[in-house]
Amino acid sequence: MKYAAIDIGTNAARLLVGEIATNGGAIFIKKISYTRIPLRLGDDVFEDGKISKNKADDFVKTMKAFKLITEIFDVQEIRAVSTSAMREASNAAKITERILIETGINLEIITGNEEAELIFSNFLIIKMDFSVPFIVIDVGGGSTEISVFENGQRVASMSFNVGTIRILKGKSDPSVWANMHDWIIKYVDLSSEHRIFGTGGNINKAHKMLGNSFEEPILLTEMKVLRDKLASLTNDERINQYQLKPDRADVIVPALDIYSYILNEIGANSLMVPKVGLADGLIYEMYKKNIN
Repeated sequence: MKYAAIDIGTNAARLLVGEIATNGGAIFIKKISYTRIPLRLGDDVFEDGKISKNKADDFVKTMKAFKLITEIFDVQEIRAVSTSAMREASNAAKITERILIETGINLEIITGNEEAELIFSNFLIIKMDFSVPFIVIDVGGGSTEISVFENGQRVASMSFNVGTIRILKGKSDPSVWANMHDWIIKYVDLSSEHRIFGTGGNINKAHKMLGNSFEEPILLTEMKVLRDKLASLTNDERINQYQLKPDRADVIVPALDIYSYILNEIGANSLMVPKVGLADGLIYEMYKKNIN
């Protein structure tokens, strides 16, 4: 059975078409098609509090294109969600209604907690030792989610209003860093070792740029070196030297700043990059619903 997951983020809109496959008793998501459109909803929302008419038109066109792609691949079920930018857009309800009328797609606006839960669902199909406490950090364009797990159960989770687009726009409240610090002190046992996982397009790209193998973590030291190299370049230089897309070139530095800050606060020197995200979690949740 083919599923389609649509993730409308602050920086980009993503469509993942996939199905659940098995290998030696383990299940995994077989990715059939992946499409990414740099909508940049956050550019409007963090400046004006709403999505402009031109951006809304592009948004609807994107959803129509996504719907056509799902028809080409004969998808049986679609789930579409939106995150930080749409949570804050004053005209979000009007846009979701228009999308439903013109495409038939019901776009859900999910909370940061729901976003974190969907991302974590991926870890249920990754072979890992749940007896070891671990933390998942997801950095997006508008928000950052941190979740703490013990014995495979989420014991604490928080969505912070700090993300790459928000930082670039100068719209992050300076107090968010102190709030993050206080939350980590309260909910993370800093006396015990945690495995740290980073999710999101920017950390996936950084992992690839560093040439690390799939199971090789990113060291905090090499993350900082990469960050400083990128920060010393213009956006055009980053695009040319590292073959970055324009909408990745400007956000990767603030993303690495956020990951580095959290790692320092936790006292960790590395993080794993499982290369899974919200869209993967959506597909897995649709699959679980259909087999129950």
